[in-house]
Amino acid sequence: MPKLRLPFPFGATALAMLFAALMPLTAAQAQDNDTLAKIKASGAITFGYRESSFGFSYLDGNLKPVGYSIEICNRIVEAVKAELKLPAIEIKYQAVTSANRMPLVQNGTVDIECGSTTNLVERQKQVAFSPDIFRYNVRMLVKADSGIKGIADLQGKTVATTTGTTSFRLLREADRGRSLDVTNLAGKDHSDSFLLVESGRAQAFVLDDILLAGRIANARNPKDFLITGESLRTENQSLMFRKDDPAFKALVDRVVSGMMKSGEMEKLYAKWFMSPIPPKGININYPLNAETKDAFANPSSKGI
Repeated sequence: MPKLRLPFPFGATALAMLFAALMPLTAAQAQDNDTLAKIKASGAITFGYRESSFGFSYLDGNLKPVGYSIEICNRIVEAVKAELKLPAIEIKYQAVTSANRMPLVQNGTVDIECGSTTNLVERQKQVAFSPDIFRYNVRMLVKADSGIKGIADLQGKTVATTTGTTSFRLLREADRGRSLDVTNLAGKDHSDSFLLVESGRAQAFVLDDILLAGRIANARNPKDFLITGESLRTENQSLMFRKDDPAFKALVDRVVSGMMKSGEMEKLYAKWFMSPIPPKGININYPLNAETKDAFANPSSKGI
């Protein structure tokens, strides 16, 4: 059997040089999944934010990302500063949508998504989540004079959902066996989906009831709309970040759980969902529900 001949001698010195050349690549790849190391090296963290998840993550009058989720992420940054002994960390912002939020977290563009994402077990194969920061019911928004009161009333109607959400799938699952004939019209974000109902192109918009409440509160004529119908599912919102990063996951869990146990989370909730908020001083007026109270009392990132 002929011997394999290399184009140059591969002695101990050459092997050492090869391994040394590969070392920086290995370190860089490891850092991709080590958020704390990435922050320490760059002095910055990138928040993923939503432009129209009113109350949670949206743009204020100065086009600055604000909201309940953003404030929780700010608390996490303070803990990161203490952990890494950094005097300051620059916060960068990256707008995300329901469709691109997970890829942007996975590829390292976004370090933590401070938005309105449901923690699903199937999503945990790709990303990691904080303990639930909110729990809600998936229902539908309709015009007050539509006559639509439940799923059965959607027969022959057009239903708006936001691209990248689970809403239409949940509607189909709730309808199982009834052969409901509905047309799905997808909006690129929640504002776009709401506009489909407001303009009459769709008769219902299916989404988390708290986000629907935010859309109604921001409408030109809030009394023209209502949230109705049976709950399609109780879901949970969490902050999202890269998986297989136990150090960052532990820090996030410690901060979020600590805020819940200290009562700070409930105060933050009251600030964003039971008080006038920017830019127009609108009050969503969505009292803390039993499901979210349970999330605060028993922090969990188990998912559904």
